[in-house]
Amino acid sequence: MKTYICDNVLVPLRCAPSHKSEMESQMLFGEKYVITDKILNWSKIALLNDNCEGWIDTNHQIPLEFNFTGKPSTINKPLVCHKDDNTTMVLVPGSEIYSPDYISNSFYINNIKYNAEPSFNESWTVPSGTPADTALGFINAPYLWGGKSYLGIDCSGLTQLVCKIHGIHLPRNGSKQVLHGKEVSFLGEARKGDLLFFDNPKGEISHVGLLVDTGLIIHASGRVRIDVVDHQGIFRKEFGQYSHKLRIIKRMFD
Repeated sequence: MKTYICDNVLVPLRCAPSHKSEMESQMLFGEKYVITDKILNWSKIALLNDNCEGWIDTNHQIPLEFNFTGKPSTINKPLVCHKDDNTTMVLVPGSEIYSPDYISNSFYINNIKYNAEPSFNESWTVPSGTPADTALGFINAPYLWGGKSYLGIDCSGLTQLVCKIHGIHLPRNGSKQVLHGKEVSFLGEARKGDLLFFDNPKGEISHVGLLVDTGLIIHASGRVRIDVVDHQGIFRKEFGQYSHKLRIIKRMFD
């Protein structure tokens, strides 16, 4: 089965081959995938980094076979770059690039060279702060079901992106992310960067966020925001009530 690579800024992955269908995730620049089915101008794909499946419109992403070697670098902040046709792209955090050259300010996708902004350096591919710092970079990003960027993001998209930027690859959905990491028994033992998972009345994991300080969580709910959290769950001060019930805490970073 051939492997392909995304050369668009981001591409919607839909549940069915229709623009009216729900968007369940997005594919970012540089992410690799395989095609498992085709219907007209739609391709069903599976992303290689998290096995997320969905339908993409080939008008959004013409299949580009991956023929490069080497390990990708994940960018941690927006990157302005120029294609060989002199058009400009702005890549979002979580995008993957190959062979970054900080002297010539360039990188590659396959054998295609992209020229990055003049200030391009290692700070784009080596996070300078903690996972909590990275998460704070998404503050006030609007909530978008299936979203994976500061243009629109959901709760598990936020935690997946933060972990990816710091070298930890998690599944797309919170119900599967909770299966990873080391369990932390009590909130008082949690550290910055730990993931907090919340369940619904049926006991199903329905929400996830990241601890940014003692008693404070960053999560995507309406927008990426910071709220108070305790052993019961997330407390929304403006409503005077709890919005999410805490189920389990997981440590992804040593």
